[in-house]
Amino acid sequence: MTERGVLLWVHGGGWRGRHHEDGAALAPLGLRVVAATYRFSHQAHWPAQLDDVRAAARAAREAAGGLPLLVGGHSAGAMLALQVGLRGVDRPGDVAGVLAYAAPVDPLDPQQRRHRAPGDDPWTDLLGHPPAAGDPATADAAVATHLGSGVPVLLVQGRDDVPVPAAQPIDLAGRLIATGHPTHLWLTHGGHLLDLARPDLRAVAAAFLDTVLPAPHGD
Repeated sequence: MTERGVLLWVHGGGWRGRHHEDGAALAPLGLRVVAATYRFSHQAHWPAQLDDVRAAARAAREAAGGLPLLVGGHSAGAMLALQVGLRGVDRPGDVAGVLAYAAPVDPLDPQQRRHRAPGDDPWTDLLGHPPAAGDPATADAAVATHLGSGVPVLLVQGRDDVPVPAAQPIDLAGRLIATGHPTHLWLTHGGHLLDLARPDLRAVAAAFLDTVLPAPHGD
């Protein structure tokens, strides 16, 4: 299949490690999937992870041969993909689109924090301190702080996701639409670890890509 774009894939793992989902299931949709790496929260605190993924995006763009650059990811990686996509690699609007699967987007969500054991909060590890209202680092890590660039976004979420409550992407979708982002939201059956090769998830990604990428040659 002709390549239509380059997808920088950002892995999940709670900003603490690497989850096995690598985005390869999206390659048959005409994407060249490139992996991003970033420092874990025990190595560096926010925004070091944003800096690392931006550096990976610059390298992917340099090697793209003129193809559009998208960013995507699962879980913690989806949060980073949203951060880079919405804020831009170098400037807002320089990314073709974002594909975010089970993305934690609100460090202050009380529902999410209730499901964590005491002392086990990935947001606290990421920031280096507990999230708090009025805290600049907490605000910077919240995805909704960085809307308005108009970049298209796909949000995919399992209804039964415990680590990332479905209310988070639903709320973010409304905010994205209100600030002018073309937004696709797919709320579906399943929990946190969705299979990207599932026919419905593949179809949703394909429909989103058709709105943001040039049609394949011959179509």
